[in-house]
Amino acid sequence: MKAVRFNGVGKPVSIDDIPKPTPGPGQVLVRIGGAGVCHSDLHVMEEELGFQAGFTLGHENAGWIAELGEGVQGFREGDPVAVYGPWGCGHCHACQLSMENYCENADSLGAAGGGLGFDGGMADYMLVPAARLLVPLGTLDPRVAAPLSDAALTPYHAIKRVLPLLTGDTTVVVLGIGGLGHMAVQLLRVLSTARIIAGDVDDAKLAHARQRGADHTINTRDIEAATTAIRDIVGPRGAVLVLDCVGIQPTFDLGARVLGRDSRWTIVGLGGGHHDFRFGSTPYGCEMCTPYWGGRAELMEVIAMARDGRIKAETTEFPLEQAAQVYEKLKAGKIVGRAVLIP
Repeated sequence: MKAVRFNGVGKPVSIDDIPKPTPGPGQVLVRIGGAGVCHSDLHVMEEELGFQAGFTLGHENAGWIAELGEGVQGFREGDPVAVYGPWGCGHCHACQLSMENYCENADSLGAAGGGLGFDGGMADYMLVPAARLLVPLGTLDPRVAAPLSDAALTPYHAIKRVLPLLTGDTTVVVLGIGGLGHMAVQLLRVLSTARIIAGDVDDAKLAHARQRGADHTINTRDIEAATTAIRDIVGPRGAVLVLDCVGIQPTFDLGARVLGRDSRWTIVGLGGGHHDFRFGSTPYGCEMCTPYWGGRAELMEVIAMARDGRIKAETTEFPLEQAAQVYEKLKAGKIVGRAVLIP
């Protein structure tokens, strides 16, 4: 079968022929319908994160069950499913709560999940180690569902953590309206009554944010001007939540300037920015957090919202063979929403 392979840091991906997996006891083979192309893949390809070369990329995956390993129950061949991305040990306290994203034994597992050390879904088929990592899609098309497993799940988890603060007289600032950010705007619109300010350096992405429910959009290329524009909207109360979906230094710097007291500063983007956190570096009562992905039960909730039409990933489909070109488009900021590779 064809697969998009990670060949080491600084090396281009390749489309290789590899053997089709056979599921063992407890395992499930999924025929991939779509695999999301995430900016995190660029970090895997360009930074020393500890991943060994020689695995298939793709951690946002959905498709149909092709084969069931011995002992697997609750699924049938042909069932449409999404693959939950962060693979934990399955038995620690966090995993028992369905929060495998915070698995207590993660450091001893050898990889973070399919497409992140283990073989992922940018291929014709993907081997999933346990049925607990699958979420039924019902009537939702796998090509539509694939990006939801990260691009929607990650901001959903981040927003749920702070929902009690998001009242009708508060303001949320979302920085970066890419794969994560365009879903964050929709989720905030569905889950809360807070005012939403979307910030990005790309006017086309800001227009997309307005279409998805943002109340205000600010071009953040000029940090000083963006700070003034956001401050004019939020007033002395400041933003109750800054959700940074980029995580580069300019977004860190902007976020620090627009937060209010007793606020939440949540960074989900992996851009490598830095904040010198100390007493006085943020307003009083501000909590800073770097959440990771989301839980299995939360993916079920995200899928339910998408199936009901309350949220929708903006996707552009490409054939699997164009993976290298798609990564170049992503790196250049030319993907609106999420690119999805189709085997």
